[in-house]
Amino acid sequence: MPQPDLVIFDCDGVLVDSEIIAARIDAELLTSAGYEISAEEISEVYAGLTFKDIMMRVEEKSRIPFQASLIDKEEQLVDRRLRSDVRAIDGAHEAVAAVAVPRCVCSNSRSERIEFMLEKVQLLPFFAGRIFSSLETPTGKTKPAPDVFRFAAEKLQADPANTFVIEDSVHGVTGAKTAGMRVIGFTGAAHSYPGHADALTEAGAETVIRRWAELKSVIAALSEWSADA
Repeated sequence: MPQPDLVIFDCDGVLVDSEIIAARIDAELLTSAGYEISAEEISEVYAGLTFKDIMMRVEEKSRIPFQASLIDKEEQLVDRRLRSDVRAIDGAHEAVAAVAVPRCVCSNSRSERIEFMLEKVQLLPFFAGRIFSSLETPTGKTKPAPDVFRFAAEKLQADPANTFVIEDSVHGVTGAKTAGMRVIGFTGAAHSYPGHADALTEAGAETVIRRWAELKSVIAALSEWSADA
């Protein structure tokens, strides 16, 4: 049976249910700063982006100048909430353990944050030494840029065309596809919204799963399909 060279997991909203926590804080901060926005809109439009990128896009759209200090404030508030409230998404442990090929994490979060979240939910041993933050790649370009995916594949000597990426955001799917990888969308986190699966498919995901129990069979089926193509 054909096997992928590498399986890449996004972190926020894929392994841990952190996107909804950040979305609520981001919405509160932007609303307080003069741009009214809901956590639901943050999740639907901006999930997968750093708060700095969200702020810049909103600033360009609204012409409201935001203080740069909001970025540090958001980091502190989100870190505090994550340390107390973050949980693994149901079934993540079993799904990750069932991946018999090399695996890693590619995220827009800082590696320090990724590590403390994964440690808190007891997923860190699966990814120790194989955590890649887009902020810490040579270019520092965040998703939707493909750089973090390409960097991980190069470091782990994987063929991008034979690499699967599990992503919950349009921006993440876009980056992985641009890197030449195959993408499985994931909609099993609390921030998922109506039309989420369709949005991921339109961005380039080959299929979308909502439950982690589906992952092993989906990777096997897509690998077979590629071999037969």
